[in-house]
Amino acid sequence: MDDLQATHLVDRLRAGLPPEALLTDPDVTASYARDMAGFCAAGAPAVVVLPRTVEQVRHVMRTATALRVPVVPQGARTGLSGAANATDGCIVLSLTRMDRILEVNPVDRVAVVEPGVVNAALSRAVAAHGLHYPPDPSSWETCTIGGNIGTASGGLCCVKYGVTAEYVLGLDVVLADGRLLSTGRRTAKGVAGYDLTRLFVGSEGSLGVVVRAVLALRPKPPAQLALAAEFASTAEACAAVCAIMERGHTPSLLELMDRTTLQAVNRLGNMGLPDTTAALLLAAFDTPEPAADLAAVAELCTGAGATQVVPAEDAAESELLLQARRMSLPALETVSSATMIDDVCVPRSRLAEMLDGTAAIAAEYGLTIGVCAHAGDGNTHPVVCFDQHDPDETRRARASFDAVMALGLELGGTITGEHGVGLLKKDWLARELGPVALELHQAVKHAFDPLGILNPGKLF
Repeated sequence: MDDLQATHLVDRLRAGLPPEALLTDPDVTASYARDMAGFCAAGAPAVVVLPRTVEQVRHVMRTATALRVPVVPQGARTGLSGAANATDGCIVLSLTRMDRILEVNPVDRVAVVEPGVVNAALSRAVAAHGLHYPPDPSSWETCTIGGNIGTASGGLCCVKYGVTAEYVLGLDVVLADGRLLSTGRRTAKGVAGYDLTRLFVGSEGSLGVVVRAVLALRPKPPAQLALAAEFASTAEACAAVCAIMERGHTPSLLELMDRTTLQAVNRLGNMGLPDTTAALLLAAFDTPEPAADLAAVAELCTGAGATQVVPAEDAAESELLLQARRMSLPALETVSSATMIDDVCVPRSRLAEMLDGTAAIAAEYGLTIGVCAHAGDGNTHPVVCFDQHDPDETRRARASFDAVMALGLELGGTITGEHGVGLLKKDWLARELGPVALELHQAVKHAFDPLGILNPGKLF
């Protein structure tokens, strides 16, 4: 886009927006160019728009359609796939200022929110009504509900409560041409027509711009009680996971960390975990009698070969045990100058193969790869640590990342459980879907966005 075209675009946008909603200083707009993913190209936006109303979003999309200008919707840019990265000459549409909680209804157990509401802010607001919004991505203190919807985010509690898609009842969406579409419902049940709501969840801003969401809520659960179980092998830890799930237990959290991750956590936080520990399994229950559930799980862990099982006696002790898991990523980030976080989900029964295969990949490429996992649903997060200033190590990091995704598909899994495709995994999406499904995806995209202006180049 040349200077004349950029000026014309800004003038058209300014006609329907307040001055504070437009950012044009290149030094400022550059700060909106990318999310937190590595290995993903980002362009220079022509302008950043920060709307506060639905009508302002509609004006942006009508302008973009008239001038054939690409639009990249954004939330807090905490994503890890490049889905929020700008393209050259685009309009970055940052929705962070649309941050109102419009309604919390304890009878219907729903909340109605704008896309810029921060996940933690919503959780605290509904807790005041004795309610709970379960999806809790690790970035919950900063990520937005709109971004969570765009990437179909998960979190630590998804083993019991599920992921974002299961809590989105209805949406208001501004389409590429500026029309406003309402999908879904706010009732407990509803099967009228195609499920367009689910279609938008996980679409990464490629089909429309979410401007309002109706979210399901749950009663606030009791405080959870946790235990930590140490294992001398990942195979024994994963056997314990399988036993816990096979026996019908429903923990509120079931997390696993491998030896590499534990060593990094030890160095960062002086956690005092034995160096002989190959895997640490954390389980928690928020049931009315959590101690009894933990005792049953402790027995299963011991039977699977746990060398030590440490149950917490109260919520404070539980929080101390879970602190190690929350430190995983910061600890691995201290290992080298850069990290790549993979997001491969496999069937629970193949979890041990995934962890052992990832360790073999780390050895093959001569890299440090730590794995933390939402073990209860098989979602692993291999973290590749590398020196970004070393070209050969950077090349090996990218190759190892691809090898991990290939392993996940080989084990009957998926290339992304909760981070999305974006730019980082678009080539792998085609491999996972196959030609028929990919063709149908492209047809859906064309139906909603015939000019291809919404988040172009993402997904496929």
